[in-house]
Amino acid sequence: MRPFWLAVGFLTTFPVPHLGQVREGEMKAASAYYPVAGYLIGAVLALVAWLTAGLPQGLQGAILLAVWLACTGMLHLDGLLDSADALLAMKPPAERLRILADVQVGSFAFGVGFVVLLLKWQLLALNPSPWLLLCLPALVRFALLIPMNLFPAARPEGLGARSREGRILPALLFALPAIFFFPWVALAALAMMMLLAFWAARRLGGGLSGDVYGALVELGEVAGLLVGVMMKAGM
Repeated sequence: MRPFWLAVGFLTTFPVPHLGQVREGEMKAASAYYPVAGYLIGAVLALVAWLTAGLPQGLQGAILLAVWLACTGMLHLDGLLDSADALLAMKPPAERLRILADVQVGSFAFGVGFVVLLLKWQLLALNPSPWLLLCLPALVRFALLIPMNLFPAARPEGLGARSREGRILPALLFALPAIFFFPWVALAALAMMMLLAFWAARRLGGGLSGDVYGALVELGEVAGLLVGVMMKAGM
């Protein structure tokens, strides 16, 4: 069960047993359970959506967004902010990698973070299906494994390097129910994530970092929410 608990402990703020030091190769094994961690996040979101169904839509969307951020510990949002400052800077790849390691938040991070959170809140305020909320985090965390396997690590010593080359086939088995019910959502999220991954890799000299993985998750969720809401509205 260690790979499962590692995945949950890494991707969520849910309590997990004390696991001690992470051994060589365990983060790769944990990637098989990324969709399961996504389902856990989605289950909380679906429950909160059901409990807040009578509230004004804007307020319900804000609560859902707050719960979503709380469930992930803002891990992916932090990666998005760091990636925005680095990838949008008019600097050579080596300097962008240095900016990725800087904990300070710049103007690019502020602007991109504000827009992404605003979009996510507005989409959540449009009352997406609880089933979409259940499945979307799992879909995106499965889709993340594809760029993790396609692109090398931008920094050999980073967390991204220890997590890459994920277990796609076992993860696919967990993600299949979500893909079956929401194929177009899955395709939209994957397309957004792959486009961003190719662009980010070019900006960083050919590889991706853990911060970029976080940005991929955030924008993949926005793309999936957008398509899911549009399909519900019959657009």
